[in-house]
Amino acid sequence: MEKNKCIENPSFEYTLNIFVGKWKIRIVYWLGKKEVLRYGELKQLLPNITHKVLSHQLKELEADKIINRKEYPQVPPKVEYTLTEKGIDFIPVIKDLCTWAKKNRDDI
Repeated sequence: MEKNKCIENPSFEYTLNIFVGKWKIRIVYWLGKKEVLRYGELKQLLPNITHKVLSHQLKELEADKIINRKEYPQVPPKVEYTLTEKGIDFIPVIKDLCTWAKKNRDDI
């Protein structure tokens, strides 16, 4: 069997490092679907995520330039999250994952 050059590619490793974990793809999915979300709205859409994990995942996605964080100078603080162009480019990958899952999952 021929080696898969994609898996050996540093770009593939880069992608895995960004989206590893249970929540990041879900966060990107919801931002792709809703376009703009506040922290509390994301928490409601992901009810099983802890505040600590959500906060950490958002910081990592922002550092990797997948999402934008916009803070408004008001009391109480208002913060909105949106996808960057890089994040928007990942939406078709999520759709492909969903299509693959529908086709290949065992009936539940």
